[in-house]
Order: sequence, then C-alpha cells, then structure tokens
Amino acid sequence: MNILPVIMAGGSGSRLWPLSRTQYPKQFISLVNNDSMLQNTISRLEQLPKSEPIIICNNDHRFMVAEQMRELGIHNADIILEPVGRNTAPAIALAAFQAIRDEQDPLLLVLAADHVITNEQAFIESVNRSIPAAEDGMLVTFGIVPTHPEIGYGYIKQGQVFNNDLYHVEAFVEKPNFETAKQYLDTGKYSWNSGMFLFKASTYLNELKKYNSAIYDTCKLALDSSYSDLDFIRISKELFAECPDDSIDYAVMEQTDKAVVLPMDAGWSDVGSWSALWDINAKDDNGNAIRGDVLLDSTQNSYIYAQNKLVTTVGVDNLVIVETKDAVLVANKDKVQDVKNIVNQLKQDDRSEFRQHQEVYRPWGKHDQIAEGHRYHVKKVVVRPSEKTATQIHYHRAEHWIVVSGTAKVTNGNETYLVSENQSTYIPVGAAHSFENPGKVNLELIEVRTGSYLAEGDIERIGIEGEGY
Repeated sequence: MNILPVIMAGGSGSRLWPLSRTQYPKQFISLVNNDSMLQNTISRLEQLPKSEPIIICNNDHRFMVAEQMRELGIHNADIILEPVGRNTAPAIALAAFQAIRDEQDPLLLVLAADHVITNEQAFIESVNRSIPAAEDGMLVTFGIVPTHPEIGYGYIKQGQVFNNDLYHVEAFVEKPNFETAKQYLDTGKYSWNSGMFLFKASTYLNELKKYNSAIYDTCKLALDSSYSDLDFIRISKELFAECPDDSIDYAVMEQTDKAVVLPMDAGWSDVGSWSALWDINAKDDNGNAIRGDVLLDSTQNSYIYAQNKLVTTVGVDNLVIVETKDAVLVANKDKVQDVKNIVNQLKQDDRSEFRQHQEVYRPWGKHDQIAEGHRYHVKKVVVRPSEKTATQIHYHRAEHWIVVSGTAKVTNGNETYLVSENQSTYIPVGAAHSFENPGKVNLELIEVRTGSYLAEGDIERIGIEGEGY
C-alpha cells in the first residue's frame, strides 16, 4: 500500500525571530542546509513508497508552499488552504476526506513541516515497522525516545506490548514539571509526543466520527464544498469557522482503543528555540555553530547566523546572534524563550518586522526592498517565466522600471512593448500597467517608485489575471 504524506505547514510561530516572521514562519526557512524545513520534510521520504503529498497551510503562505514544491519538482501536490486555524484534528480530517475522494484508502503519514530529523534512516525504518499495524486498522503515533527530562514537550506513556516495537498507548500526558519529567525518564516507559502519525484515512475518519462527530461533519461538509483555485484547494471560511478547535490527541487519540505508539530514536527536534537549533547543529572546537559569513575570535558556545552581512564576534560566550536584512537579534542562549517578548513589542508598535521580511513572495515571483526614503521606494523584482503581474493603476506615484536580466513584456496604457536587459521604461501616474516574463529565464528588474504616497493602499487592480504587490 502506498503512503500518502500529509504535511501540516500552518502556524506562524515567533520563537525563531528575526528569521521567522508571521508571514514567513520557520517551516519555509533554510535552517540546517540549503533547503527549507518543509522541503527537508518531503525529501526525507524518498525511500518510502509514497504518493504526491497533501500539504495543509493558510492562505498567506500559499505561494511559498507552491514555489517550494516547484523547486522540488513536485507539481501535483494537493495544497489545502485553511481559511482559519482550527488545530490538528480538523486539518487532518480535511486531508483524510481529500484522500478518499477517488474511492482510495491510503495510509496517511502525518508530519509537521517544521521538525528536524538528523537520523533519516532510523526514521524511515520506524515508519516501515509501523506499516503493518496501520494497515490492520491501528492509529500509530511516533514517540521520541527522550534524551533528557524535557519540560517543553507532552509525553506518551506506553502500555502493554502490541507487537514487536509497538505498544498500546496507556496515556497522553501534558508538559510536566522538571521533577516529573525526571521520573518519566527513569521509568523508560515514556516518550516525547512528536505529533507524527501513520494510519489509514478511513480508520482516522471512523474514529473521529465516533468520538467527535462535530469535527467529522463540519470537515466533510467543508471539503465537499471546496473548489480549486490555481494550485490550491480552497475551503469555505463560513463552514470551517464552525468547526471545533481541537488537537488530534484530544479529539481522537486520548479516547480511542486503537492508539499504539512506536518509540523512535532518530535525532528528532521541533526546533522550538534558537538554543534547540544550536543543539542540533555541528559545532567547532569551541562549541560554536555558525551559518553564513562569520568570523570569530575568543568566542565560545554560541550560535551565529549571518544572512546578508559579515558578522564578527570577539570575546563572547553563550550568545545567539542572528542577522537579517532588516533586524539583528543578540540574546543570551539561556534566555532565548523570551524572544517572544520582543515580537510582542513589535506587534504593539505595529512594526513590519514581526510580520514579514523585506523579500516578499507573490504568485508570479517575488520582490525585495532595496531602499526607501522621502518620496521614493526601490525594489528588486523577480518574475518567473510565463508569469504576469496584475494590471493596475496608481494615482499618487509614478514608476521607473530598469531591466537587469531577461526581457519584460510591458503594458503601459494603450501600448504593449518589450524592454530588454539594460533598457528601462517609465510608467506615469494614472496609467494602467503590468509586466510579463515571456522568456525562458527569470526576469529581474529594478522598480523605482516616486511620488507623494508610496504605500500599498494606492493601487487599483484591473481584471483578474493575477495579484499585484
């Protein structure tokens, strides 16, 4: 039986700010290699007999998901857009109903998009060992063999042996205090709750209907009324908003008699903080983990991430230093959980740095802010082959476009013409305009906005051929 991966790529955590932003959370970031965490989650499944994945995300992140799938050569993934967040039980229900639409009943391998697994072979072996139980109608959850008394995770207590390496689940327990976590570790009967599962789509839906019919009924109705939009499956917001907000543990796993756990030792981490990322990264002889253009002197036990600039340190110990285009974080490694306080302050001040990076993804490509000041704004714009921006009008700004790579097909008022590399064109105030990439390579151009009002509010879109920016 083929496995259908279900990748939950929702959420907008702030614990890895300034790399992670509300509109660019950690699952889309390259943290351990050149691929994003979402891409790594899918790539580690290569050895399994699998179908194209179902990915569940929210509307704001849809173009990043589609682009990262395109980079992996995946063109037939079902990308389900949650109009509102309703926790894991409804999200998995949507995927399960989608999976059985063609009268199939695949094994669903439910994974979070933002976890790290350093021993991928051990992970694959664990999945393979759990397949017979899942095919026999059990709900398999993967517990993580604990390495220390962690208070940041929930735990799973194993009961009687089911078969081989699997155990009946005796209990799911909430995050303990430190002393209780030490007791759990000493018994050898507890594992960390990873939130990863394997089960038949029908098994999950049957158990969900038995123990939480409201989620079952609402998700069935919402999926039945869904529609396709480009690469995406859209769900009715009005219908889905009525769904209870419950985790799969609470809605199903804590109540069913079909739950079994397979303890897994695969170098797993949910990368819940900068210190956790330091833990899993390779380190130099002084205990430093670095990424990017970094020079160190008399530096120990630190994590330094340089995204755009040279970062240097002298005489520091136990620090986290993260540099991005618009922000720098310096934190004691023992205090990184308090990064959320900075993010909350940014939200209160309505600063853009908590919301998004300077680089923003669009359905046709992306744009990256270069500079801004009084009455001007400069961006680098990248348009993928055969893609086009929406036709739009601005009433308070003019634009000057300089093509630096590729060829642009420009609509400017009543004219349509080509602008090639090292050429430019001027878009006056009030002119309907758009640009398109008719070529086979990316179109790159510099856009200079000038005028009395440069914000996104000065835009009137014409037609429905795409999205502007």
